[in-house]
Amino acid sequence: MSSEVVALDPAVGLTSAQVAERVAAGQVNAVKDRNSRSLGDIFRANTFTYFNALIGALWVLMLVSAPFIDSLFGFVIVINTAIGVVQEYRAARTLAKLSLVGQQQALVRRDGADVEIRPNEIVLGEVIVIRTGDQMLVDSEVLDSVGLELDESLLTGEADPVPKEVGAEVLSGSFVVSGSGLLVATRVGRDSYAARLADEASKFSLTRSELRDSIQRFIKYVSYALVPVAIFLFVSQYKANDGNIRAAIAGTVPGVITMVPEGLVLLTSIAMAVSVVRLAQKRALVQDMPAVEVLARVDVVCVDKTGTLTEPGMSVHQVVVLDDALPVNDALGALGASERDPNQTLAAVANQYHAPRDWRVVATVPFSSSRKWSSASFAAHGSWVLGAPEMLLPDGDAVRSRADGLAAGGARVLLLARSAGEPDPAAGPGDLRPAALVVIDQTLRVDARDTVAYFLEQDVRIKVISGDNAVTVGAIAAQAGIPGADTPYDARELPEDRDALADVLEEHSVFGRVTPAQKRAMVGALQSRGHVVAMTGDGVNDVLALKDADLGIAMGSGAGATRAVAQIVLLDDTFSVMPSVVAEGRRVLGNIERVSDLFLTKSFYAMALSVATVVLVLPFPFLNRHLTIVTALTIGIPAFFLALMPNTQRFMPGFFRRVLKFAVPAGLITAVASYATYGYVLAITDAADGVPDARSAAVVTLFVVAWWVLVQVARPWTPLRLGICAAMLVGFLGVLYVPWLSTLFDLSWRPDKVGLVALGVGVLGAVAISVVHALAGHGSPGPRGGGPVAVVAG
Repeated sequence: MSSEVVALDPAVGLTSAQVAERVAAGQVNAVKDRNSRSLGDIFRANTFTYFNALIGALWVLMLVSAPFIDSLFGFVIVINTAIGVVQEYRAARTLAKLSLVGQQQALVRRDGADVEIRPNEIVLGEVIVIRTGDQMLVDSEVLDSVGLELDESLLTGEADPVPKEVGAEVLSGSFVVSGSGLLVATRVGRDSYAARLADEASKFSLTRSELRDSIQRFIKYVSYALVPVAIFLFVSQYKANDGNIRAAIAGTVPGVITMVPEGLVLLTSIAMAVSVVRLAQKRALVQDMPAVEVLARVDVVCVDKTGTLTEPGMSVHQVVVLDDALPVNDALGALGASERDPNQTLAAVANQYHAPRDWRVVATVPFSSSRKWSSASFAAHGSWVLGAPEMLLPDGDAVRSRADGLAAGGARVLLLARSAGEPDPAAGPGDLRPAALVVIDQTLRVDARDTVAYFLEQDVRIKVISGDNAVTVGAIAAQAGIPGADTPYDARELPEDRDALADVLEEHSVFGRVTPAQKRAMVGALQSRGHVVAMTGDGVNDVLALKDADLGIAMGSGAGATRAVAQIVLLDDTFSVMPSVVAEGRRVLGNIERVSDLFLTKSFYAMALSVATVVLVLPFPFLNRHLTIVTALTIGIPAFFLALMPNTQRFMPGFFRRVLKFAVPAGLITAVASYATYGYVLAITDAADGVPDARSAAVVTLFVVAWWVLVQVARPWTPLRLGICAAMLVGFLGVLYVPWLSTLFDLSWRPDKVGLVALGVGVLGAVAISVVHALAGHGSPGPRGGGPVAVVAG
């Protein structure tokens, strides 16, 4: 540390001139947010992809080898990419604006005054004021400590609080669990410990996305098949077209292009981005995009009582004096004024009782979620303790029974006691003389009961996990309508074995006196039984559980450390927005699975058609323009509508298996039906002159079967979904019967022998699709209605 930093006056901090010097020297905490994305980042991610490179190369080949109409697919990819960039950039801008609102601010001392600044404005040598719940934003050294304890588990994995005295090193990424203090910044920006860890990606990872993983896995498999199929198909087309290279290219590209599920990747990105914007409109900040997916899979929501089920803020309702000889009112007033940064409970006491002038603080033990008590020692007035009765008094004590009776109405009850000695965080509060019971009012949120009812209707179980008295928690949970509230469980009796703990969690729903370590263990136990767990919280005692949960949801007014580890932040602290958040996740996942059936069916029928063409050494059964129009009308355009419609189905594991169970046989049926028509027409006509007629007939069969796949995937049918399917049918009829379109796409249909065979084979294929759909168990439920969209894709 520089001599200038050592000589710094903590009471004054840096001057404005010193700050300006450090900013000019680049000694500022400028670390790029890993989750932020610039327009350039988004453009590169959507443009420079493996499939875009492949399709771009094939587009160039088609431009020089075939009529321009057969190169339309290239423009569709350009449009798709542009749509993806615009939607993701819109989401990124929305998130950036909300992030400024939800971001933890740093309280620093400059020119003798405490001011709030953004984390990236902290400079080297900054004096930082820290309080309970704050996350360390830079590496620093302790200048002043008042019972300061930090949790470094996000860095070291060790969950025990670490006391920090003057001169101790503090690493960025840790957070305050108790006490307060002053720090001086010693390393900022990319030199800080957390920044180096982030670069190494050794501690912080993104939410796992089964959807993303499954799509990437399928893309990998298609990539493996693409090159050899393309080579064999080109050789086949070269032979079938008597060595004409241009004709061989024109026959190869349609099969290769159609195998690529490029629209699925695009739609997934767009659906996620649209969801982020929709959630942002509800003041829910998504800090990790795949969190939208996890929302759909959640089947257990763990909630804290205070600030989640109850309204923020507390007030003293009643004080039951137990010992008239003790100065209860003065002691409460003095305790309320003893801490720089009191928690909500102590703040409620301070608001009710004024501090006496002659009570001078000589020592304090700040409140800790693990201890559940705080204390202060006063010159000439002794030591006083305020905390949970069951943590301070032995079992069977009459005062504890009285406290439980007061807590039965849902109030928080604290014991005020005088200590015979000086309380110590390690040794305990000492021998206590009960002075009074303090009853703190907590009010159930007006929307809590309706929110709970929604979750129960959706088969989502609710676990109330609170540090409060179990009787108090049970009373509040009963008001909210949570099942099992009549049998609250005291967490001090929880087993340590994970399996035994999981058994208790399966039987009980309401838990009181839960420590931060137990909250974390409970999340792990639920996950061990196959549950997908969402954890909501606002306090520093929730950080570890939020980090381990499948989905961490923090309140916007909560501790900075809580907001930092959560994937979603409810900026308005409104628990009632949770149903909308969960519904958004289900909409995305249910609909992406729905459209995946369409895209992967296309990939499989393209692969099967290519293999059949290689084996039979025939001209490819479709021109590129044929597949462009068919895939646009049966997949591209309707998929955008379907991807953005409401869907309430809870997403279940096994996405990849379920989609393949339908897409593989559906693709094979589509290919067999199309090729049967193509082969039949070639067989009854002159092989050379009959290719155009055979292709036209095969397109009709292909459309009928592929359109029926769309109709099945659109279940459950609603007027809007059936309207979309009908519009696509009308569009294809327009291509067949509007003269200039029929000529442009080289298609026609007449009710002659060939036309009726093409239609009949298509109908038989559609019947087979219905059977496959039923056997695959695809009946994607969802509510009536849909969302607007105005895009075109192929």
